[in-house]
Amino acid sequence: MRVFRGFHHPGIAPACALTIGNFDGVHRGHQAMLALLTNEARHRGLPSCVLTFEPHPRDFFAVRAGKPELAPARIATLRDKLFELQRCGIEQVVVLRFDEALASLAPQAFIEQVLERGLGARYVLVGDDFRFGARRAGDYAMLDAAGSAAGFDVARMLSYEVHGLRVSSSAVREALAAGDMERVTGLLGRPFSISGHVQHGRKLGRELGFRTLNLRFHHAKPAAHGIFVVRVHGLTDAPLPGVASLGVRPTVEDSGRVLLEAHCLEWPAHLGEDGGYGRIVHVELLHKLHDERRYESLEALRAGIAADEDDARAWLVANAG
Repeated sequence: MRVFRGFHHPGIAPACALTIGNFDGVHRGHQAMLALLTNEARHRGLPSCVLTFEPHPRDFFAVRAGKPELAPARIATLRDKLFELQRCGIEQVVVLRFDEALASLAPQAFIEQVLERGLGARYVLVGDDFRFGARRAGDYAMLDAAGSAAGFDVARMLSYEVHGLRVSSSAVREALAAGDMERVTGLLGRPFSISGHVQHGRKLGRELGFRTLNLRFHHAKPAAHGIFVVRVHGLTDAPLPGVASLGVRPTVEDSGRVLLEAHCLEWPAHLGEDGGYGRIVHVELLHKLHDERRYESLEALRAGIAADEDDARAWLVANAG
């Protein structure tokens, strides 16, 4: 899969079958749309392409309004979104910076500058609630009419439902906020996960007797937070069971940065003291134990982590197989 920041690159395909959206989480509704897109692309002899945005448009408008609390919680990092788009068979992704210029672009200008000249769209697939252009003035009818005039096809996909409930990024965020990981798995079609390079930290976990793998979550407002039973992929051939904290570490840090700290219940001896650093690991969050807690001392924190480890082991035994 080829990934481009913006569409002013010589490597971008001159024509494509396109879908547009934020695709936060790449849930089962997204997956159904992407399957339809790749099928249409194959029949038309075109590469499949996703146009997505960073930052999320609602992030941009929340900051511009001076109300960052209105920004949606983020389900996935850009890395994980791209990974899932690749798994869905997408051949090309264009990540467009959402800024003032793009926010103020009139719908017709968006069609001409981005879809036609920028991406060479020959087929455009959108969701049933798709809006575009300044003040969200563009809709499916406008896009369809523009396609008829310019010579590209436009199609619309209706909502995707599971057990009579609409699958959406909002539903995934709600389930993550509630810690309902079983429902999250049902909406995503896979366990919720976070991946990234293992980074050096303060080594506090090692001092406390619980070595951790530290991954940055590059968004200030993750949809999930708390202490979880996890599986860690990428250190050995088989996934390793563990317990992890996702959040801002209220006992030991006040910077507000979001970290995923995963502790493997059994550390592979062949990795040695520092064998995890620099590796790309993939951490699946299987079950939420509790929210983050602020402990009154490092000794209390050590006892809390030990209790979480015991609870994680118990859950894994009860849910084995």
